[in-house]
Amino acid sequence: MKCFNYFLTLLGAIIALYANNSKTQNVYLLIIGIIVLMLGIYRISATIPSKKNNNEFDNTTD
Repeated sequence: MKCFNYFLTLLGAIIALYANNSKTQNVYLLIIGIIVLMLGIYRISATIPSKKNNNEFDNTTD
C-alpha cells in the first residue's frame, strides 16, 4: 500500500510536469495531475503517526 501511495505521487508529478511542458498548456491534464499528486501526498501523510509528547508538563524541579 505504501508503494501505491508513492506511485500516485510520482504519477501526479509526472502528469503535471508533462501538461505544463508543452507550448499549449493542457489545463485539464494539469488539473488531473495536481489532483493525483495531492491525493498521493494526502495518503502518505495519513500514514505518518502524529508526534505527541507523553509529558505535556515539565515535571522537573530545579
